[in-house]
Amino acid sequence: MSSPKPTRRSRSGASAVLAASALAGTVLSAPGIASAAPGEPGVRPSFCAHDRRPTPQEYLCARPGDLVEVRVGDVHPTQPSLGYDEVYYKLGRYTLGKDAVNKKFDDWCEANGQGEAASVEPDARLDAPGSFTCALPVGQETAESIEAMKTMVIGPGGNLFLTDGHHTLTSFYELPDGGPNLRVRMRVLDNLSQLPRQKFWERMKAEKWVWLRDADGKTVDVNELPKGVGLANFDDDPYRSLLYFGRDIGYAPGTIPFQEFYWGAWLRDSRPADLADWDTNDPAGYLDAVEKLTRAQTALSPETVVDGGWSASQLGALAEWNEGKARDKGAFGKLSKPYGDAKPGKLAYALAYKARLADR
Repeated sequence: MSSPKPTRRSRSGASAVLAASALAGTVLSAPGIASAAPGEPGVRPSFCAHDRRPTPQEYLCARPGDLVEVRVGDVHPTQPSLGYDEVYYKLGRYTLGKDAVNKKFDDWCEANGQGEAASVEPDARLDAPGSFTCALPVGQETAESIEAMKTMVIGPGGNLFLTDGHHTLTSFYELPDGGPNLRVRMRVLDNLSQLPRQKFWERMKAEKWVWLRDADGKTVDVNELPKGVGLANFDDDPYRSLLYFGRDIGYAPGTIPFQEFYWGAWLRDSRPADLADWDTNDPAGYLDAVEKLTRAQTALSPETVVDGGWSASQLGALAEWNEGKARDKGAFGKLSKPYGDAKPGKLAYALAYKARLADR
């Protein structure tokens, strides 16, 4: 089940009113963080009243719900692995896509809290924001557009810890017009910068804002987490990819961080589907694996505990497979479309991109 390896949600805090006053690259203020008294044991004093040093200290004063612009290369992952095939789908869609407007612009606008792309010049690039526009101007975000943004926690020293968006930011990182210097806004879940490192990680674990299991289900230490995004920094978890392609077929994506990893752990540990012959490079075999997985999900009773204390219902299990639609309809029907179709399915893009990598 190996893929080719390259060479080297939660508390939202502030309301949409806050977002309406946002400026790109600006840290907004929101109620929600109480500064501890200087000298309180185990808590760092707050210097937010006067500290305006550059990255990463510029994030020290961000509050829950703030929308802040970050450099992709500055965020720290909170999981040791990715579903490579999900990233391959995105990169395939961006480089081999058949869309009238390259989907990377839609994805960047969505991640930036601005809906989808509105206008894109012929030579537009992600690293040239003036070459395209988004449907919602900065300052006119909606509750829905803010909810779609990727999230992070501010850690000790003002460092940024990504809690949602590892695949999206890695995809941006891998693009010629992306990379570590690409900038995008993110939504702050919490600011824990005043906590000492040990207490910071204790809080992250308590909030379930970090995933400390590798692709084989073995526990990893926080010191073993990748230092930045980019495919070469992560291990590949094929089950995580399989869950991505099963969205809206066996379960609905929600706001629980690492939702697909919980399902992946259930798949690996409980073995509800026989995937012994799963060939991750064969379209028919891959589609069959998605069907086996998602039918097993919808067969669960809502109260069944899947993993991490979360029930099937909490993790979005659907009441009916493919929402009651036939195999050639709904989400499964869309996923089944081959690359030769006018609108290929996500799986087709992923496998087409993998085939191009293998030919290099």
